[in-house]
Parts: sequence; C-alpha cells; structure tokens
Amino acid sequence: MRQDDILRSIFDYANRANPYPLLAELRKKPVSWQADGPDDAGTYVVSTYREIVALLHDPRISSDLRNCVQTGRRIPSDRYRFISLDPSEHDRLRRLAMRHFGPPERPDYVERLRPEIEHIATTLVDELRNEHRIDVVARLAYPLPVAVICAILGVPLEDQPQFHVWADALVESSAYTPQEGRARREEATLALNEYMARLVARRRTQPGDDMLSRMATDTGPEGRMEDPYLVATAALLLVAGHETTVNLIANGVLTLLRHPAILERLRHEPELIVGTVEELLRYEPPVQLLSNRTTLEEIQVAGTTLPKGVLVTLAIAAGNRDPVRFRDPDRFDPERRDNAHLGFGNGIHYCFGAPLARVEAQIALTEFVRRLSRPRLVVDPPPYRPSPVLRGPQQLLIEVDGVQSACSAERN
Repeated sequence: MRQDDILRSIFDYANRANPYPLLAELRKKPVSWQADGPDDAGTYVVSTYREIVALLHDPRISSDLRNCVQTGRRIPSDRYRFISLDPSEHDRLRRLAMRHFGPPERPDYVERLRPEIEHIATTLVDELRNEHRIDVVARLAYPLPVAVICAILGVPLEDQPQFHVWADALVESSAYTPQEGRARREEATLALNEYMARLVARRRTQPGDDMLSRMATDTGPEGRMEDPYLVATAALLLVAGHETTVNLIANGVLTLLRHPAILERLRHEPELIVGTVEELLRYEPPVQLLSNRTTLEEIQVAGTTLPKGVLVTLAIAAGNRDPVRFRDPDRFDPERRDNAHLGFGNGIHYCFGAPLARVEAQIALTEFVRRLSRPRLVVDPPPYRPSPVLRGPQQLLIEVDGVQSACSAERN
C-alpha cells in the first residue's frame, strides 16, 4: 500500500473493526500527505505521539478552518462554536461555558452528579432483569450519557428521538461522500440550532437550575454569552456530551469481554476501574482523528514542511499506540503507569467534558461487571458505526446467564 493511500483505507468501512494495523503503517512516517481528507481536499496527517502533542500546543495551528486556503478555496467552519475558534475568542467563550460546569467556580459540580449517574445506571441495569440477550449500546451505553446530559443542560429527555437523528447526521457525516456529508451536516446543524434557540428562549423566561438556564441568564463579570454563540455552544454540548461517551462505554464493554481475566479482576477489585477507563481512552479512544486543524504559517514537523493554510489531521489513535511513548502499546493494561494518553486531546482544546465522561464510564462499567452474570459476545467483531472519526460499535449484542439485583451484587 502506498503511504499516501493509508487514510483512504482507514476511512474504508471494511477496516472499521480494526484500524490499528493501518495506523501503525501510518506511524512509520510521522507526517505524511494523504489524498483523502475532510471534504475530499487532502490533508497532512501527523501520527506520532510527540509531534501530535507539540502541535496541540502550537499557536501556529488553528482550529478555525476559515484560515484554510488549501487548493485555493475556503473550507467553512462554524464560527460560533468555541471548539472551532482560536484564542482569544475561544478562551472567552470556553470560560463563559465552564463557569457553570466546573472549576474554578463549580469545582465539585461533576462529583455532585455522581449519585444521580449511579441511580440512572442502576435503573438501566434493573430493566435488564429476566433478559438473556442484550444490546449493550441500546440499553446502557447510549441511554446513560443521554439522560445525564439532558439533565445537565435542561433538555427534555422526551425530545431525545428528535435530536438523536441530528446527532447521528453530524457524527456520521464523515463516512459519506464529501457532497452528501456536507449536506447532511448543514441540514442537521440548522435543525439542531433552531431547536436549541427555542429552548434557550424558554429557559430565559422560565429558568431552572440547569446549565442552559444559567448560561441564558448569566450576570457574571464577563457578561452573558451572545445568543448565536450560546445556541451553538448548547448544541455542541448536547451532541458532544453524549456521543463520545457512548463509544467509550461500548468500547469498554467490548474490550473487557475480550479480556475476561481483567473483567474478573474488576469484580473483586472495583478500585481498578479508574485505571481501566484511562487505559480504554488510550487503547480504544472514542475520538480517533482530529481532522479540523489548519496551519497559520509554514511549520516544520519531523523534517516535513507543512505549508501555510493546509488541512492537518492529528491521528490520536495512532499516537496513543506509539511504541516510542508507550511500552507494549498494543497490550491492554489497566495498571499501566504514566498513561498520558490523548483520549481527551491536549492543549487549549482539551475535552471540556472529560471529568464527566470519566465518571460516567467508571459507573457504567462497574455496574456492568458486578451485576451481569457470565456476559459473552454474540458477534465479534460487532457491527461498527459508519464514522472513522468517532469510532465505536453500532450494536453490541451479548448473552448473559442473568442479571443480579443491586443488593445481591453488593453482597457478593
């Protein structure tokens, strides 16, 4: 295979179940031009850990694709989403959102959500009693983070079927042709923004204690986020707040079922769950590629010149298995030391919801391990979602001998 065709093969659905041999091939050349890329424009792919981390901290790398002038055309970017912006506007908008979610103003917010998340997870597993064939995605990995993010934002849970369609269109757009993907993305973005605009207006006149109400009525020292940014931020948090965690939980169950000795250890050593989730974020990261970067000026990376205004893709999943950084990188090891993975990115765009995703995955996987008796895979590999960027099982069928009650599992 030619070096510049590897990304095309990674995008090929036939390789979705195991892209890691291709990512290892990609890593043989730290920076390579790939013919495929966002909008079929071609992209420079950076695939080694050290170079990825350096670029995530490099102010010459932009997240605003309006700065991309590759092939003489501008590639549109959502100018109201803070993840698509650069400092200082990015920093201001992120601060305005973060003040209602975490440090420094609400440092214990996520931890205070733990009892509610545990209750949701327990209830979802309770509903599996008397069932012996279960789709883990549909019954646990998806409904848990959706219920949590709806509660956090103040989005009615009964609207979930409506925004599920839009979220799917946004997440899976990279799996379609450039024209189809762009059309689906634009249509879904418009519909979701219109929905969130109506919800913002409602929360402003009838506020609650949810995050959307707080942002809509903010009287903090920096003022309130302007409505176009508020609507785009709310839509972003709704989609990102559950889509990546669905993959993290589903990938986690799949990985544990493929490593039964580790699953059994977790039954007796529940404290191992913290390291297990961190290792999952390295070993099977829910976000595999960051394809929304461009260069603000010419940059030298590992002996390769990246011209000004070109697309850059950071292959997170390749960097997470870089043998220069991680010993025995293809081994799943929950006790791995110094696990500075890239599962949540790095630098100023480090994942906003990382603390929440960690807690959700820890709780969901703990509940799965302690209450489902002798779980085993029905199909391996399972069918995967179309997207090569946000990679995870679309369905994860398992069989179990039974589901213990929460009280019985506690005694055992």
